[in-house]
Amino acid sequence: MKKMIGNIAVGQSGGPTAVINASVVGIYQAAKEMGAGRVYGMVHGIQGFLERNLILLEDYLETGSGRELLKRTPSAFLGTCRYKLPEIHGNEVVYERIFEVMEEYDIEAFFYIGGNDSMDTVKMLSDYAAEHGKKERFIGIPKTVDNDLPVTDHCPGYGSAAKYIATSLKEVIRDVQSTGLSKPTVLIVEIMGRHAGWLAAAAALAKGGDCDGADAVYLPERVFDPDACIDHIRAAAQKKNTVVIVVSEGIRLADGRFVCELSGSADSVDVFGHKQLSGCALVLADMVSGATGFKTRAIELSTLQRSAAHMASLTDVEEAVLAGSYGVKAAAEGHTGVMTVLKRLQDQPYLCAVDIHDIHMIANREKPVPDEWITEDGRGLTEEFLRYARPLIMGELQPLYIDGLPGHLVRKEIIS
Repeated sequence: MKKMIGNIAVGQSGGPTAVINASVVGIYQAAKEMGAGRVYGMVHGIQGFLERNLILLEDYLETGSGRELLKRTPSAFLGTCRYKLPEIHGNEVVYERIFEVMEEYDIEAFFYIGGNDSMDTVKMLSDYAAEHGKKERFIGIPKTVDNDLPVTDHCPGYGSAAKYIATSLKEVIRDVQSTGLSKPTVLIVEIMGRHAGWLAAAAALAKGGDCDGADAVYLPERVFDPDACIDHIRAAAQKKNTVVIVVSEGIRLADGRFVCELSGSADSVDVFGHKQLSGCALVLADMVSGATGFKTRAIELSTLQRSAAHMASLTDVEEAVLAGSYGVKAAAEGHTGVMTVLKRLQDQPYLCAVDIHDIHMIANREKPVPDEWITEDGRGLTEEFLRYARPLIMGELQPLYIDGLPGHLVRKEIIS
Protein backbone atom coordinates (compact mmCIF):
# COMPACT_ATOMS: atom_id res chain seq x y z
CA MET A 1 0.00 0.00 0.00
CA LYS A 2 1.20 3.47 -0.86
CA LYS A 3 2.25 5.62 2.08
CA MET A 4 0.63 9.01 2.53
CA ILE A 5 2.87 11.96 1.81
CA GLY A 6 2.41 15.58 2.69
CA ASN A 7 -0.46 16.70 4.89
CA ILE A 8 -4.21 16.10 4.88
CA ALA A 9 -7.28 18.13 5.78
CA VAL A 10 -10.50 16.95 7.43
CA GLY A 11 -13.80 18.84 7.45
CA GLN A 12 -17.35 18.36 8.69
CA SER A 13 -20.45 19.75 7.04
CA GLY A 14 -24.23 19.81 7.35
CA GLY A 15 -26.22 18.60 10.34
CA PRO A 16 -24.03 16.83 12.92
CA THR A 17 -24.58 13.40 14.48
CA ALA A 18 -23.62 11.54 17.63
CA VAL A 19 -20.77 9.74 15.80
CA ILE A 20 -19.49 12.24 13.23
CA ASN A 21 -16.40 12.80 15.35
CA ALA A 22 -15.64 9.09 15.38
CA SER A 23 -14.96 9.39 11.65
CA VAL A 24 -12.44 12.15 12.41
CA VAL A 25 -10.69 9.72 14.74
CA GLY A 26 -10.72 7.03 12.05
CA ILE A 27 -9.22 9.41 9.48
CA TYR A 28 -6.59 10.67 11.89
CA GLN A 29 -5.45 7.24 13.08
CA ALA A 30 -5.25 5.76 9.59
CA ALA A 31 -3.42 8.80 8.21
CA LYS A 32 -0.80 8.64 10.94
CA GLU A 33 -0.35 4.90 10.42
CA MET A 34 0.24 5.56 6.71
CA GLY A 35 2.87 8.20 7.28
CA ALA A 36 0.93 11.42 6.71
CA GLY A 37 2.51 14.63 7.94
CA ARG A 38 0.19 17.12 9.58
CA VAL A 39 -3.52 16.50 9.91
CA TYR A 40 -5.45 19.75 9.68
CA GLY A 41 -9.02 20.21 10.79
CA MET A 42 -11.16 22.72 8.92
CA VAL A 43 -13.01 24.96 11.35
CA HIS A 44 -16.55 25.17 9.95
CA GLY A 45 -15.95 23.08 6.88
CA ILE A 46 -15.19 24.40 3.42
CA GLN A 47 -16.28 27.89 4.48
CA GLY A 48 -13.62 27.97 7.18
CA PHE A 49 -11.10 26.40 4.81
CA LEU A 50 -11.55 29.30 2.40
CA GLU A 51 -10.73 31.63 5.30
CA ARG A 52 -7.72 29.53 6.36
CA ASN A 53 -9.32 28.66 9.68
CA LEU A 54 -7.46 25.46 10.45
CA ILE A 55 -6.38 23.60 13.56
CA LEU A 56 -3.82 20.87 14.04
CA LEU A 57 -5.58 17.71 15.18
CA GLU A 58 -2.30 16.50 16.66
CA ASP A 59 -2.74 19.11 19.40
CA TYR A 60 -5.92 17.35 20.56
CA LEU A 61 -5.52 13.69 19.65
CA GLU A 62 -1.97 12.99 20.77
CA THR A 63 -2.56 13.86 24.40
CA GLY A 64 -4.22 11.86 27.17
CA SER A 65 -7.54 10.32 26.24
CA GLY A 66 -8.15 12.72 23.34
CA ARG A 67 -9.11 10.10 20.77
CA GLU A 68 -11.39 8.15 23.06
CA LEU A 69 -13.00 11.34 24.31
CA LEU A 70 -13.56 12.59 20.76
CA LYS A 71 -15.35 9.34 19.87
CA ARG A 72 -17.78 10.14 22.67
CA THR A 73 -18.26 13.81 21.79
CA PRO A 74 -21.49 14.67 19.96
CA SER A 75 -22.01 17.24 17.24
CA ALA A 76 -19.21 18.51 15.02
CA PHE A 77 -15.98 18.99 16.97
CA LEU A 78 -14.48 20.93 14.07
CA GLY A 79 -17.59 23.02 13.51
CA THR A 80 -19.94 22.56 10.59
CA CYS A 81 -21.35 24.74 7.83
CA ARG A 82 -23.94 24.82 5.07
CA TYR A 83 -21.87 26.38 2.31
CA LYS A 84 -22.78 25.70 -1.31
CA LEU A 85 -19.94 25.91 -3.79
CA PRO A 86 -20.91 27.76 -6.99
CA GLU A 87 -20.94 26.08 -10.38
CA ILE A 88 -17.38 25.61 -11.58
CA HIS A 89 -17.44 27.48 -14.87
CA GLY A 90 -17.57 31.22 -14.36
CA ASN A 91 -16.59 30.92 -10.70
CA GLU A 92 -13.04 29.65 -11.01
CA VAL A 93 -11.75 32.22 -8.53
CA VAL A 94 -13.46 30.40 -5.64
CA TYR A 95 -11.88 27.10 -6.59
CA GLU A 96 -8.48 28.65 -7.14
CA ARG A 97 -8.63 30.05 -3.61
CA ILE A 98 -9.33 26.56 -2.27
CA PHE A 99 -6.39 25.08 -4.13
CA GLU A 100 -4.15 27.94 -3.07
CA VAL A 101 -4.87 27.04 0.55
CA MET A 102 -4.15 23.37 -0.19
CA GLU A 103 -0.83 24.26 -1.76
CA GLU A 104 0.05 26.67 1.05
CA TYR A 105 -0.44 23.96 3.67
CA ASP A 106 0.94 21.15 1.48
CA ILE A 107 -2.38 19.31 1.67
CA GLU A 108 -2.45 16.19 -0.47
CA ALA A 109 -5.83 14.77 0.45
CA PHE A 110 -9.09 16.41 1.47
CA PHE A 111 -11.67 14.45 3.49
CA TYR A 112 -15.20 15.79 3.87
CA ILE A 113 -17.62 14.19 6.32
CA GLY A 114 -21.26 14.89 5.57
CA GLY A 115 -24.52 14.09 3.82
CA ASN A 116 -26.08 14.84 0.45
CA ASP A 117 -24.98 18.47 0.11
CA SER A 118 -21.51 17.73 1.46
CA MET A 119 -21.01 15.04 -1.16
CA ASP A 120 -21.85 17.67 -3.77
CA THR A 121 -18.86 19.66 -2.46
CA VAL A 122 -16.61 16.60 -2.88
CA LYS A 123 -17.92 16.11 -6.42
CA MET A 124 -17.34 19.75 -7.41
CA LEU A 125 -13.81 19.84 -6.01
CA SER A 126 -12.78 16.53 -7.57
CA ASP A 127 -14.28 17.62 -10.93
CA TYR A 128 -12.37 20.90 -10.83
CA ALA A 129 -9.15 19.08 -9.96
CA ALA A 130 -9.65 16.67 -12.86
CA GLU A 131 -10.34 19.50 -15.32
CA HIS A 132 -7.25 21.44 -14.27
CA GLY A 133 -4.76 18.64 -13.78
CA LYS A 134 -4.57 18.99 -10.00
CA LYS A 135 -3.01 16.15 -8.04
CA GLU A 136 -4.95 16.57 -4.80
CA ARG A 137 -7.49 13.88 -3.87
CA PHE A 138 -11.01 14.39 -2.53
CA ILE A 139 -12.81 11.74 -0.49
CA GLY A 140 -16.32 11.83 0.95
CA ILE A 141 -17.10 10.16 4.27
CA PRO A 142 -20.82 9.45 4.78
CA LYS A 143 -22.62 11.06 7.70
CA THR A 144 -26.29 11.72 8.14
CA VAL A 145 -28.94 10.79 10.65
CA ASP A 146 -31.39 11.00 7.72
CA ASN A 147 -29.86 7.81 6.31
CA ASP A 148 -30.78 8.96 2.80
CA LEU A 149 -27.46 8.70 0.94
CA PRO A 150 -27.75 6.26 -1.96
CA VAL A 151 -25.48 3.26 -2.63
CA THR A 152 -24.35 2.82 0.99
CA ASP A 153 -26.48 0.32 2.95
CA HIS A 154 -26.81 2.87 5.75
CA CYS A 155 -25.08 6.00 7.00
CA PRO A 156 -22.96 6.47 10.13
CA GLY A 157 -25.10 8.53 12.50
CA TYR A 158 -28.37 6.81 11.71
CA GLY A 159 -27.96 3.88 14.10
CA SER A 160 -27.35 6.11 17.12
CA ALA A 161 -30.24 8.43 16.25
CA ALA A 162 -32.50 5.42 15.75
CA LYS A 163 -31.44 4.03 19.14
CA TYR A 164 -32.24 7.35 20.83
CA ILE A 165 -35.60 7.71 19.06
CA ALA A 166 -36.77 4.19 19.93
CA THR A 167 -35.58 4.57 23.53
CA SER A 168 -37.22 7.98 23.97
CA LEU A 169 -40.46 6.70 22.51
CA LYS A 170 -40.52 3.78 24.93
CA GLU A 171 -39.99 6.18 27.81
CA VAL A 172 -42.66 8.71 26.81
CA ILE A 173 -45.13 5.88 26.16
CA ARG A 174 -44.46 4.62 29.67
CA ASP A 175 -45.03 8.14 30.96
CA VAL A 176 -48.30 8.80 29.16
CA GLN A 177 -49.68 5.36 30.02
CA SER A 178 -49.08 5.98 33.73
CA THR A 179 -51.47 8.92 34.02
CA GLY A 180 -54.65 6.83 34.24
CA LEU A 181 -56.84 9.67 32.96
CA SER A 182 -60.50 8.95 32.22
CA LYS A 183 -60.34 11.11 29.08
CA PRO A 184 -58.35 9.69 26.12
CA THR A 185 -54.92 11.25 25.65
CA VAL A 186 -53.25 11.51 22.25
CA LEU A 187 -49.46 11.93 22.13
CA ILE A 188 -47.99 13.11 18.84
CA VAL A 189 -44.22 12.77 18.47
CA GLU A 190 -42.43 14.64 15.68
CA ILE A 191 -39.23 13.18 14.27
CA MET A 192 -36.76 14.72 11.81
CA GLY A 193 -37.04 13.74 8.16
CA ARG A 194 -37.74 16.06 5.24
CA HIS A 195 -38.22 13.73 2.27
CA ALA A 196 -37.03 10.40 3.65
CA GLY A 197 -38.65 8.86 6.70
CA TRP A 198 -35.82 6.71 8.01
CA LEU A 199 -35.72 8.45 11.40
CA ALA A 200 -39.45 8.26 12.06
CA ALA A 201 -39.37 4.65 10.89
CA ALA A 202 -36.94 3.91 13.74
CA ALA A 203 -39.85 4.47 16.14
CA ALA A 204 -41.09 1.03 15.08
CA LEU A 205 -38.14 -0.47 16.98
CA ALA A 206 -39.76 0.58 20.28
CA LYS A 207 -42.41 -2.11 20.06
CA GLY A 208 -41.60 -5.26 21.99
CA GLY A 209 -42.50 -7.43 24.94
CA ASP A 210 -42.31 -4.49 27.33
CA CYS A 211 -43.76 -1.77 25.07
CA ASP A 212 -46.84 -1.49 22.86
CA GLY A 213 -45.06 0.90 20.54
CA ALA A 214 -46.72 3.64 18.51
CA ASP A 215 -50.26 3.26 17.19
CA ALA A 216 -49.18 4.78 13.87
CA VAL A 217 -45.99 5.96 12.20
CA TYR A 218 -46.40 8.33 9.26
CA LEU A 219 -43.55 8.86 6.79
CA PRO A 220 -43.08 11.46 4.01
CA GLU A 221 -42.88 8.63 1.47
CA ARG A 222 -46.69 8.40 1.62
CA VAL A 223 -49.28 11.17 1.22
CA PHE A 224 -50.69 12.15 4.61
CA ASP A 225 -54.49 12.24 5.02
CA PRO A 226 -55.44 14.17 8.20
CA ASP A 227 -59.01 12.90 8.17
CA ALA A 228 -57.90 9.27 7.93
CA CYS A 229 -55.41 9.89 10.75
CA ILE A 230 -58.11 11.33 13.00
CA ASP A 231 -60.45 8.41 12.20
CA HIS A 232 -57.66 6.00 13.17
CA ILE A 233 -57.12 7.87 16.44
CA ARG A 234 -60.84 7.70 17.25
CA ALA A 235 -60.89 3.96 16.59
CA ALA A 236 -57.77 3.37 18.70
CA ALA A 237 -59.25 5.44 21.56
CA GLN A 238 -62.20 3.03 21.70
CA LYS A 239 -59.82 0.30 22.83
CA LYS A 240 -57.26 2.14 25.00
CA ASN A 241 -56.88 5.36 26.91
CA THR A 242 -53.68 6.59 25.30
CA VAL A 243 -52.91 6.83 21.60
CA VAL A 244 -49.36 7.48 20.35
CA ILE A 245 -48.75 8.83 16.86
CA VAL A 246 -45.29 9.35 15.31
CA VAL A 247 -44.83 11.68 12.32
CA SER A 248 -41.92 12.75 10.16
CA GLU A 249 -41.54 16.51 10.08
CA GLY A 250 -41.80 16.33 6.28
CA ILE A 251 -45.18 14.63 5.87
CA ARG A 252 -47.19 16.26 3.11
CA LEU A 253 -50.81 16.63 2.09
CA ALA A 254 -52.15 15.48 -1.26
CA ASP A 255 -51.67 19.01 -2.64
CA GLY A 256 -47.95 18.92 -1.82
CA ARG A 257 -47.95 21.21 1.18
CA PHE A 258 -46.02 20.23 4.28
CA VAL A 259 -48.37 19.69 7.21
CA CYS A 260 -46.28 22.13 9.24
CA GLU A 261 -47.04 24.82 6.66
CA LEU A 262 -50.66 24.82 7.79
CA SER A 263 -49.47 26.93 10.72
CA GLY A 264 -47.69 29.38 8.43
CA SER A 265 -44.19 28.02 9.22
CA ALA A 266 -41.54 26.61 6.85
CA ASP A 267 -41.10 29.97 5.10
CA SER A 268 -37.29 30.24 5.48
CA VAL A 269 -34.87 28.24 3.36
CA ASP A 270 -31.15 27.47 3.63
CA VAL A 271 -28.50 28.03 0.95
CA PHE A 272 -29.37 24.71 -0.67
CA GLY A 273 -33.03 25.73 -0.97
CA HIS A 274 -34.33 23.46 1.80
CA LYS A 275 -37.32 24.75 3.76
CA GLN A 276 -36.87 24.88 7.51
CA LEU A 277 -39.44 22.46 8.90
CA SER A 278 -40.87 22.26 12.42
CA GLY A 279 -44.19 22.40 14.19
CA CYS A 280 -45.88 19.46 12.48
CA ALA A 281 -46.79 17.80 15.80
CA LEU A 282 -48.33 21.01 17.14
CA VAL A 283 -50.46 21.45 14.01
CA LEU A 284 -51.73 17.88 14.27
CA ALA A 285 -52.34 18.15 18.01
CA ASP A 286 -54.58 21.17 17.40
CA MET A 287 -56.41 19.36 14.60
CA VAL A 288 -56.98 16.23 16.69
CA SER A 289 -58.08 18.18 19.74
CA GLY A 290 -60.54 20.23 17.71
CA ALA A 291 -61.98 17.22 15.92
CA THR A 292 -62.21 14.80 18.85
CA GLY A 293 -62.10 16.78 22.08
CA PHE A 294 -59.36 14.44 23.30
CA LYS A 295 -56.47 15.74 25.37
CA THR A 296 -53.42 16.08 23.12
CA ARG A 297 -49.70 16.55 23.67
CA ALA A 298 -47.05 17.34 21.10
CA ILE A 299 -43.38 16.42 21.45
CA GLU A 300 -40.64 17.44 19.02
CA LEU A 301 -37.37 15.59 19.57
CA SER A 302 -35.57 18.15 17.39
CA THR A 303 -31.76 18.18 17.72
CA LEU A 304 -31.82 15.81 20.70
CA GLN A 305 -32.11 12.86 18.35
CA ARG A 306 -28.84 13.65 16.58
CA SER A 307 -26.72 14.71 19.57
CA ALA A 308 -27.33 11.98 22.16
CA ALA A 309 -23.79 10.59 22.25
CA HIS A 310 -24.43 9.13 25.72
CA MET A 311 -26.74 6.64 23.97
CA ALA A 312 -24.69 6.06 20.83
CA SER A 313 -24.80 2.66 19.21
CA LEU A 314 -21.45 0.90 19.48
CA THR A 315 -22.04 -0.56 16.02
CA ASP A 316 -22.54 2.98 14.73
CA VAL A 317 -19.39 4.30 16.41
CA GLU A 318 -17.23 1.48 15.08
CA GLU A 319 -18.57 1.87 11.55
CA ALA A 320 -18.02 5.63 11.66
CA VAL A 321 -14.37 5.01 12.55
CA LEU A 322 -14.13 2.40 9.80
CA ALA A 323 -15.65 4.70 7.18
CA GLY A 324 -13.05 7.36 8.00
CA SER A 325 -10.06 5.03 8.04
CA TYR A 326 -11.07 3.34 4.78
CA GLY A 327 -11.31 6.75 3.14
CA VAL A 328 -7.65 7.33 3.98
CA LYS A 329 -6.78 3.93 2.51
CA ALA A 330 -8.60 4.89 -0.70
CA ALA A 331 -6.72 8.19 -0.92
CA ALA A 332 -3.40 6.45 -0.31
CA GLU A 333 -4.17 4.15 -3.24
CA GLY A 334 -4.75 7.16 -5.47
CA HIS A 335 -8.55 7.31 -5.52
CA THR A 336 -10.40 10.62 -5.69
CA GLY A 337 -14.00 11.69 -6.28
CA VAL A 338 -15.34 8.78 -4.25
CA MET A 339 -17.24 8.20 -1.01
CA THR A 340 -16.77 5.31 1.37
CA VAL A 341 -19.86 3.09 1.51
CA LEU A 342 -21.04 0.40 3.90
CA LYS A 343 -22.04 -2.92 2.34
CA ARG A 344 -24.16 -5.30 4.39
CA LEU A 345 -23.13 -8.93 4.02
CA GLN A 346 -25.78 -10.49 6.24
CA ASP A 347 -28.30 -9.68 8.97
CA GLN A 348 -27.89 -12.59 11.40
CA PRO A 349 -25.24 -12.44 12.62
CA TYR A 350 -24.78 -8.92 11.34
CA LEU A 351 -21.77 -8.43 9.10
CA CYS A 352 -20.85 -5.29 7.20
CA ALA A 353 -17.93 -4.44 4.92
CA VAL A 354 -16.67 -1.10 3.58
CA ASP A 355 -15.88 -0.04 0.03
CA ILE A 356 -15.76 3.10 -2.13
CA HIS A 357 -18.11 4.37 -4.84
CA ASP A 358 -18.09 7.10 -7.47
CA ILE A 359 -19.28 10.36 -5.89
CA HIS A 360 -21.26 11.24 -9.05
CA MET A 361 -23.65 8.39 -8.29
CA ILE A 362 -24.25 9.73 -4.78
CA ALA A 363 -24.18 13.54 -4.68
CA ASN A 364 -27.55 15.31 -4.88
CA ARG A 365 -29.50 12.05 -4.73
CA GLU A 366 -31.75 10.81 -1.93
CA LYS A 367 -32.68 7.29 -0.89
CA PRO A 368 -36.22 6.97 0.50
CA VAL A 369 -37.52 4.21 2.73
CA PRO A 370 -38.45 1.39 0.29
CA ASP A 371 -42.18 1.36 -0.34
CA GLU A 372 -42.36 -2.36 0.38
CA TRP A 373 -41.04 -1.66 3.91
CA ILE A 374 -44.09 0.49 4.68
CA THR A 375 -47.27 -1.34 5.63
CA GLU A 376 -50.14 -1.29 3.15
CA ASP A 377 -52.20 1.08 5.30
CA GLY A 378 -49.27 3.54 5.41
CA ARG A 379 -49.23 3.61 9.21
CA GLY A 380 -46.34 1.33 10.07
CA LEU A 381 -43.19 -0.56 9.07
CA THR A 382 -42.78 -4.16 8.01
CA GLU A 383 -40.71 -6.90 9.57
CA GLU A 384 -38.17 -6.45 6.78
CA PHE A 385 -37.45 -2.92 7.97
CA LEU A 386 -36.99 -4.14 11.53
CA ARG A 387 -34.47 -6.75 10.35
CA TYR A 388 -32.62 -3.98 8.53
CA ALA A 389 -32.59 -1.45 11.35
CA ARG A 390 -32.18 -3.46 14.54
CA PRO A 391 -28.52 -4.50 14.02
CA LEU A 392 -27.61 -0.83 13.62
CA ILE A 393 -28.64 0.09 17.18
CA MET A 394 -26.81 -2.71 18.95
CA GLY A 395 -24.13 -2.17 21.58
CA GLU A 396 -23.11 0.77 23.75
CA LEU A 397 -20.01 2.89 24.21
CA GLN A 398 -19.63 3.79 27.86
CA PRO A 399 -19.16 7.57 28.31
CA LEU A 400 -16.07 8.93 30.05
CA TYR A 401 -17.61 10.85 32.93
CA ILE A 402 -16.42 14.22 34.22
CA ASP A 403 -18.06 15.57 37.39
CA GLY A 404 -20.87 13.06 37.03
CA LEU A 405 -21.65 13.96 33.40
CA PRO A 406 -20.41 12.58 30.06
CA GLY A 407 -17.16 14.29 29.10
CA HIS A 408 -16.53 15.92 25.72
CA LEU A 409 -13.46 17.06 23.82
CA VAL A 410 -13.70 20.79 23.11
CA ARG A 411 -11.97 22.72 20.36
CA LYS A 412 -10.31 25.84 21.79
CA GLU A 413 -7.88 27.43 19.40
CA ILE A 414 -7.47 28.34 15.76
CA ILE A 415 -4.10 28.53 14.02
CA SER A 416 -3.23 29.87 10.60
